[in-house]
Amino acid sequence: MASESSGVHRLQESADSWFVRHVGALKSVMRIVFGIVWGIDGFLKFQPGVSDSLAGMISDASNGQPGWLQPWFSFWSQTVSGNPAFFMTTIGLLELALAFALIFGFLRKIAYTGGFFLSMIIWSVPEGFGGAYGPGSTDIGTGIIYAFCFLFLLILNAAFGPICWSLDALLERRWPGWRRIAELRGEPESGPRSPRTQSL
Repeated sequence: MASESSGVHRLQESADSWFVRHVGALKSVMRIVFGIVWGIDGFLKFQPGVSDSLAGMISDASNGQPGWLQPWFSFWSQTVSGNPAFFMTTIGLLELALAFALIFGFLRKIAYTGGFFLSMIIWSVPEGFGGAYGPGSTDIGTGIIYAFCFLFLLILNAAFGPICWSLDALLERRWPGWRRIAELRGEPESGPRSPRTQSL
């Protein structure tokens, strides 16, 4: 029994050590996977007939919502119904731009901030704040989760500083002033072993 417990303990220590040793690469991989998800989402916005459903999605999201939220949904439904293709194309292009920024590590500070606000708009308009809420509610929608993911990316960027595996890093070496628009902290990289080089 003691031998089995010792084996489990060694396995846990080995797994913990592996994650600690590869934390920089894992964070970059997760950023890239998140970018691929946004890329697929953006690509789907250009499928035939999708734009025609946008006004209906907003109208459906307003069903069951409290009366004080109805003006919010009425405004967006009327605005979008005038030119749904424009709005769907804009959303799709923004999502593809976010995908590019996440996958290649480009303008991360701006991308993470923009991604947060875009996710909040998606959550609050076509997703109807994840509601309406009642006895049959099962979740709060995906947009708010995406918004929190972008917020966590911003926090990690602030905590760890510049990353060496990104387009931003290449641009910062050529133009040091690029850090001001790409990083939450405009400090130069301090070497490959520094935690500041392992940011998202």
